[in-house]
Amino acid sequence: MKKIARIGLDLAKNVFQVHAVDNNDQIVHSKAIKRGKLLEYFSQREPCLVGMEACSGAHHWARELIKCGHDVRLIAAQFVTPYRKSGKNDANDAEAICEALSRPGMRFVPVKTVEQQAILSVHRSRSLLIGERTALVNHLRGLLAEFGLVIPRGIASARREIPFLLEDAENGLPELAREIFADGYRRLCQIDQRISEYDVRIKQIANNSEPAQRMMKIEGIGPLTATAITASIGDGSVFNNGRQFSAWLGLTPRQNSSGGKTRLGKITKRGDVYLRTLLIHGARSALLKTSSKQDKKSRWTEALKARRNQNVAAVALAAKNARIIWSMLVNNTDYRLSI
Repeated sequence: MKKIARIGLDLAKNVFQVHAVDNNDQIVHSKAIKRGKLLEYFSQREPCLVGMEACSGAHHWARELIKCGHDVRLIAAQFVTPYRKSGKNDANDAEAICEALSRPGMRFVPVKTVEQQAILSVHRSRSLLIGERTALVNHLRGLLAEFGLVIPRGIASARREIPFLLEDAENGLPELAREIFADGYRRLCQIDQRISEYDVRIKQIANNSEPAQRMMKIEGIGPLTATAITASIGDGSVFNNGRQFSAWLGLTPRQNSSGGKTRLGKITKRGDVYLRTLLIHGARSALLKTSSKQDKKSRWTEALKARRNQNVAAVALAAKNARIIWSMLVNNTDYRLSI
């Protein structure tokens, strides 16, 4: 039997597809395997290179296959698509993953530990509550407008205005509607409380994480960003340099270059939306204080604000912070602000 060099594994809920090739890229076999038989299949194979798309369940299966002795690589779906030869189905997907895995310049997604995924679960649950709170406030504002009661946009305005509207007996609000709005306001308070509890938990995680503590010394990096980054990339060794990490976050400009002429556009917005959002929001916060500082980084930021605009400066500062974070994680160093 031919020795397997690479396996492309297309994940699913119940039936998985494997595409195995030898060192000469000749197909050894391509077949479907039920979920209960997957670990048995890989435990019976000699250690080889296994590729999967970075999708739901991928990190779990990566950890399990690593225990079987295999070298597992996760690939972003957008990098697999160009290698699919024809229509999308499980067999073609597995073959495309196997082919993408063979490319020497392919970028891979770091495999997360169970501890990292647990921390990210806290972040995801908090984000879900924030989205729920925003939807609830918009819902209440829309319903109030139907009764001619308009409140300013923003969650703080809703917290401030809705109690007064409920107490005002002369605003023409029917009793039934008043009960509905009171219930909505109670839900808003409950969500606020739950978000605060998650914030406390994230601060505790940050206080117990030495890399997060070092990271929080950077301007615009707080417990949310620090814990999310450490849980997402670990020690950062999966990236060759800071620019590659920044590109993975989608903070580098799009290129449309030809004939030796470089044309740069807006940022790519690839990769982890959550991390990119946290870094940019943190950079916006840091920009509020750069005008009163005279260090090299603040002077660079202020010059960029004057030359371009606030938004461009925020994204550029976020990209710079991402590179600094990568360097600190890989080299295990502290943050040093240049004067």
